[in-house]
Amino acid sequence: MRFNRELLRHPGKLPMPVKLSGIFIAWLILIAWLHFRLNFQTVDRQIVRMGYMPVITNLAAPILDHVSRHGSGIHFQAVKFTSFAEMAEALRNNSIQAAFIIAPLAVVLHQQGEPVKVVLIGNRHESTLVARKCLNARKIEDLIDSTIAVPMRYSGHNLWLRREIEKKGLERRIRVVEMNPPDMASALTSGALDAYFVGEPFAAQTVLSGDADVVAYVESEWPGFICNLVLVGSGFIETHPEAVQRLVEGAARSGLWAKGHPEQAARIASRYWNQTEALVLHALTQPEGRIVYDRYTPKTEELRFMADLMRRYGLIEEADVTGLVDDRFARNASTAGIDGLDTILGHFKP
Repeated sequence: MRFNRELLRHPGKLPMPVKLSGIFIAWLILIAWLHFRLNFQTVDRQIVRMGYMPVITNLAAPILDHVSRHGSGIHFQAVKFTSFAEMAEALRNNSIQAAFIIAPLAVVLHQQGEPVKVVLIGNRHESTLVARKCLNARKIEDLIDSTIAVPMRYSGHNLWLRREIEKKGLERRIRVVEMNPPDMASALTSGALDAYFVGEPFAAQTVLSGDADVVAYVESEWPGFICNLVLVGSGFIETHPEAVQRLVEGAARSGLWAKGHPEQAARIASRYWNQTEALVLHALTQPEGRIVYDRYTPKTEELRFMADLMRRYGLIEEADVTGLVDDRFARNASTAGIDGLDTILGHFKP
């Protein structure tokens, strides 16, 4: 009773052991609640995890996550990566079910025997070659003796550069290196790079800061260029065809919605990408009408053309892309009635 009398006399002064016990119990309650939230509360919802890099060609990933986050339907969960190699491994290991991945890497995975299918092409014409302002570069010939970064050897950017270097007879006069896109802007501003070629808005970062000039837009020499595409495992397609249809249709509708609502699209993407809204909006709208949103259906001949270039430059031994493309989901995607955010999922309500 002595302990109780002390508490009654001094109700605001709990002994330290009691305080520590209370904190410990509260911590256990918090951990138990978080465990429940993560493992049980969403058990009634299907989650499709989508790997992506924060570039305009993959704009559908954050938009789909945003519009499907609440409700009882599928949650298309956007998982941001800093390198395409890591994303490829995550797809191999089934840590993600879909990958907004750089196109030539899809060819490599296919030829390595990975059971994957290209089901959608991302937004096109969003890649830019920029160079340090002091170089006054306006064409690729101005970059002789320079070092240019591309996302990886298995990228369309590397293929584009190799084609241009070959056409201009500049072999061995321009150095091409690999670098993860998030590191490119800082490498240029520090002087470690002379130029880099990448999907937006990474190129726009140094243009807007005044550190770089635009040398070329990808579509100037390669109209219809494919930067990224959506890759899904064959097993997931077989077991969850409706989920794949919803993913593809939602991604196609996301791009068409973004075309008419660039400010809203930039607002959503900037939160996911940890980039400023102004930067994303600039990349979406400058030059005006640049981004192509409606050429999302994958075509075998486009992947074969890319594979031929990869073989030409010694990146693969054979240019076989047989069975890589599955276009039925894109062909069956409805793009009617796109207006507000709530229409992006179409008749597949969240």
